[in-house]
Amino acid sequence: MDFFSPAQLVGYVAFVLGVAAFLQKSDVRLKFLNAAETLAYTVHFAMLGNFAASGSAFVSCGRSLLAMRLRSAWLAIFFVALNVAVGVVTTTTWTGWLPVVGSSLTTLAVFLLQGVPMRLTILVATLLWLANNILSGSIGGTVLEFLIALANLSTIARMTLRRAP
Repeated sequence: MDFFSPAQLVGYVAFVLGVAAFLQKSDVRLKFLNAAETLAYTVHFAMLGNFAASGSAFVSCGRSLLAMRLRSAWLAIFFVALNVAVGVVTTTTWTGWLPVVGSSLTTLAVFLLQGVPMRLTILVATLLWLANNILSGSIGGTVLEFLIALANLSTIARMTLRRAP
């Protein structure tokens, strides 16, 4: 495995953006940086030949940008349906569904939830993406999802403690 191949370098960019996103307490900043991360993921997974993950990441980029300003169950349904359509077209094995389901969960979270419940749902999606990245050979993506899970857990704890009397 070449740690400095062009595909892995793009994965490292996604890594930096993803960690920055999940350190945010602001939902809007989280969603903007998440959009940038998923755009980098789109390129990264295409370069690795994982087109289900690439397509799902591309849909997620648009979703995250719209979710910065709009909250709608109809948009959530649209993006989940679009993600499933991408999965139907690009997935050739059951493991190809990991990023599709992960992105669909995140879609529901960013459109329908906020604060701690949003981040908990995203945490489950992160674990699905972690499995996908390990199976895809994505170095930056694997480290990214592991650290996103830790950063997200840290932010959830900070937000929960801030609310405690």
